[in-house]
Amino acid sequence: MLRITDDIALQDWELTEQFVRASGPGGQNVNKVSSAVELRFEAARSPSLPGPVKARLKRIAGRRWTDAGTLVIQCDETRSQARNRAIARDRLIEMIAKATVAPKRRIRTKPTKGSIRRRLESKKARGTVKALRGKVDDE
Repeated sequence: MLRITDDIALQDWELTEQFVRASGPGGQNVNKVSSAVELRFEAARSPSLPGPVKARLKRIAGRRWTDAGTLVIQCDETRSQARNRAIARDRLIEMIAKATVAPKRRIRTKPTKGSIRRRLESKKARGTVKALRGKVDDE
């Protein structure tokens, strides 16, 4: 069981880990040891996550979200399989924790009269500068 918050805990059947060969540091050991981890979380089928959290998680995940509703996290940062596994799980926990926070609604505000006046004055001044850049008449 993977604990995210006090309310959310992921069951073991929701997570699948697959170890593959990694690129990067390790010398000849890279060709022999499968140290990179591919963590799959069945987010769409997960009973642990509420609907709004799933929607926010899908937006946060981006390309890592598959058509089947699976969140795929890959990690091959270190030479250690256990460390890569821990990093991938930490990333998953971080993403879900970020998705649990509901965004604040934006309150629309009107620009002040002074800011509108200053903006229009600067546009007018810029327009006069550009108008003076025209061709010079022979007078």
